[in-house]
Amino acid sequence: QVQLVESGGGVVHSGGSLRLSCAASGFIFGSAAMNWVRQAPGKELEWVAWINSAGIVTRYPDSVKGRFSISRDNNNNTLYLQMNSLKPADTALYYCATDPTGSFRGRGTPVTVSS
Repeated sequence: QVQLVESGGGVVHSGGSLRLSCAASGFIFGSAAMNWVRQAPGKELEWVAWINSAGIVTRYPDSVKGRFSISRDNNNNTLYLQMNSLKPADTALYYCATDPTGSFRGRGTPVTVSS
C-alpha cells in the first residue's frame, strides 16, 4: 500500500538548519508531484513546498521562500526538505504529502526551533 515515512526532525536554535527526508513506497514515486506540509501546535495544516515529478519545478509560499528547498531522488523514492535560517515560527510537525492539502500524508517528523 502507499506509504510515506518522514525522518530528520529535531530541536535546533533559531537560525539553524535541518534536512528532512521522506521515504515513499507503494506507488510510482517518479510520476507524482510531491509536497511538504506542516502543522504547528493549535494551528491548521499549512502547505510549505511543492515539486513536480521530474524535480525541476518547485514552489513555496512566501513564509518559507528563500529559506526552504524541496528536492527529490526518484532513483531512491525519496523526497527531501532542506530548511535553513529556521525561526521559532517554523516549529511544527512536518509531513510529506501527495497533495498540497495534505489529505494523504505520513505520520510526520517534529521540528522545534528554540529562540
